[in-house]
Amino acid sequence: MNPHPGEPHDTGLSGRLNRLRAGVLGANDGIVSTAGLVIGVAGATTATGPIATAGVAGLVAGAVSMALGEYVSVSSQRDTERALLDKERDELARFPEQELEELAALYEAKGLSPDTAGLVARELTERDAFAAHADIELHLDPAELASPGQAAVASAVSFTAGSLLPLGAILLPPPGIRVAATFLVVLLALAATGYLSARLGGARPGRAVARLVLGGAAGMAVTYGVGTLAGAAVG
Repeated sequence: MNPHPGEPHDTGLSGRLNRLRAGVLGANDGIVSTAGLVIGVAGATTATGPIATAGVAGLVAGAVSMALGEYVSVSSQRDTERALLDKERDELARFPEQELEELAALYEAKGLSPDTAGLVARELTERDAFAAHADIELHLDPAELASPGQAAVASAVSFTAGSLLPLGAILLPPPGIRVAATFLVVLLALAATGYLSARLGGARPGRAVARLVLGGAAGMAVTYGVGTLAGAAVG
């Protein structure tokens, strides 16, 4: 029974929050990168075709790049975690007494008395020695290792979702207001993602929102200026 029902005690909560936070950051990447691309092209031309082509190409390239990068990164992490778990499993099979002493020492280092640490170590070892060592020594749950495929899909989806906002904002309004509309939509979206990421991390949202909004505004202003200069030079 949870004595504090308002507080989460789910052991998988931290992992889910990390995945949600990664999704928010992926969407933010999609918003910023695609907005900069389409705003830059809009500075060079008012034609819808080139803007749409650049935006869609940026969306696809960014989603693929994010997915591949996440897949490689999580695969490397998973390989390392599996190697550590295999080593721990081998040590438990070869040196059970030494591993029991090590487990007791780890709990004693956390503040338990030697007698209590020894009792906890013995009871956990009798129940599941491998899980006990994976938890206290490696801080891993063998049943919940990160999935490279899931991470890649989540990254691509979040980036695509973020990219659709500036892409729609630049294509749907009339040419005369499309740049201003995109600025507004993107800044509102960045404020929302900044607020959400800060709340998920337990931080104050004000600074996170200000950083994203000011950074996004500066980035779009720069790309629009560069696009305008490039369009004038080419034209």
